[in-house]
Amino acid sequence: METASTAGATDTTTRTRNLLAVNSPAPLSLPERLRQLARERSDADAVTLADTTLSRAELVGQANALAAHLQSLGVQPGDYVSIVLPNCVECVVATFATWFVGGIPQPLSPKLSTNELHEILKLTQPAAVIGYEMPGGPVTVGTDFTALPSAGDLPDAVSPAWKAPTSGGSTGRPKVIVANQPAVYDSVSGFAGLFGLDETSTALITAPMSHNGPFMVAHLTILAGGHAVLMPRFDAEEALRLIQAHRVTWVYAVPTMMGRIVKLPDDVRASYDVSSIAVWMHMAAPCPPAVKEHFIEWLGPQVIRELYAGTEAQAGTLLDGNEWLTHRGSVGRVMIGEIEIRDDSGAALSTGEVGHVWMRRGPDAPTPYYYLGAEATVASDGWESLGDVGWMDADGYLYLGDRDSDMILVGGSNVYPAEVEAALLEHPSVEDACVIGLPDDDLGSAPHALVKLSADVDDDEFREFLRDRLAPYKQPRSIERVDHVLRDDAGKIRRSALRAERLT
Repeated sequence: METASTAGATDTTTRTRNLLAVNSPAPLSLPERLRQLARERSDADAVTLADTTLSRAELVGQANALAAHLQSLGVQPGDYVSIVLPNCVECVVATFATWFVGGIPQPLSPKLSTNELHEILKLTQPAAVIGYEMPGGPVTVGTDFTALPSAGDLPDAVSPAWKAPTSGGSTGRPKVIVANQPAVYDSVSGFAGLFGLDETSTALITAPMSHNGPFMVAHLTILAGGHAVLMPRFDAEEALRLIQAHRVTWVYAVPTMMGRIVKLPDDVRASYDVSSIAVWMHMAAPCPPAVKEHFIEWLGPQVIRELYAGTEAQAGTLLDGNEWLTHRGSVGRVMIGEIEIRDDSGAALSTGEVGHVWMRRGPDAPTPYYYLGAEATVASDGWESLGDVGWMDADGYLYLGDRDSDMILVGGSNVYPAEVEAALLEHPSVEDACVIGLPDDDLGSAPHALVKLSADVDDDEFREFLRDRLAPYKQPRSIERVDHVLRDDAGKIRRSALRAERLT
């Protein structure tokens, strides 16, 4: 296998501006799509957080004012605009304003460390940063957009890339993943259709829009003509209250959130009307089977859907609860691109054989992204790997194991942390769990569990609980209680960082 960088060595601003000459604008830009929706029904709700709701017309008005301000600061088509904000209506306004001026929105978490944030800003060289001031860095824009003077529509502009989120996955250091599609409605409408989002949708966004999944769902909902309801932070009961209050039809979630809802008292969960939900989509991390089963029984198998894809979007799978019940543990069949399972030498494997998951959009299709600050793992024939391990069944359904980098070799046997974590999460007092491998004089490595608890549980109780759920070699040799969150807001764990902390 070869590794090849898809980012190149050219200056990022020059590169993105050059793309303007490559990507021919489609008839309807994202700015014009929002304006079209506002003309059709100006008073329709576009985005809500807590007591603040912007109609389509109000969203256009605030985005116009901010876009004019960005333009006055020198932001040009093809420039990056970094948006360092928590979930808020201002975050949505900033994204649309960036599109209005032809820029590339780069959502960033305000929870990133100063070093991580500065490294990313150095990579993208943004023309402006919204919500964060970097001494000696790019122009900083405040978040009181209502104080800006009103402005009319700017001339229609098309950004060469409709998004540039970061991703660190389980291995740590964030990288920038720039979409290779321009900010036109044709680039995104297919995703809205795949997700089941349309003008009737009211979507609950439970996670920060600095992550790709929530960012996509929130803005696709608005562009499809629906209403995005944002949560500032996830709380299990508050999510149910919002579903009832707004008659939510579509929910974005990660398995950690689902587990917290399952562990609510039965009477609390039953006190909310969630009958409006048509789609409950989960992604970003493996879902423990017990949690999945509970949701299928609670909401119905036709409601529960699971998506597997990277931010890179070379390929992706989808399935609903009915399919999962007949293909337990699967993440679905390929709906975008192509997926192939290969061995270490690069040879394709047969049905049922475990190997590396390789993906591509198509034999002659252009890559849908490029990296800044990272290299893609690319085979000589153009297929790419994100490091996942899995297998296909005879019906074409994909099943995933842990990434090779997470696997623990225990006395010659492979132990996959996600399986152990799923067993631990079935315990009613376990709020979250992470399993890593630590050195062991006898076995080479041994599973070590980190658990966040809602009530005290001693080691003997854990051993008894896991006895019938895991083979002896898979059971944690040591259990560490922690009082902090183990996953990020997208439900992902940086196991390598947690292991490094314990080794030092």
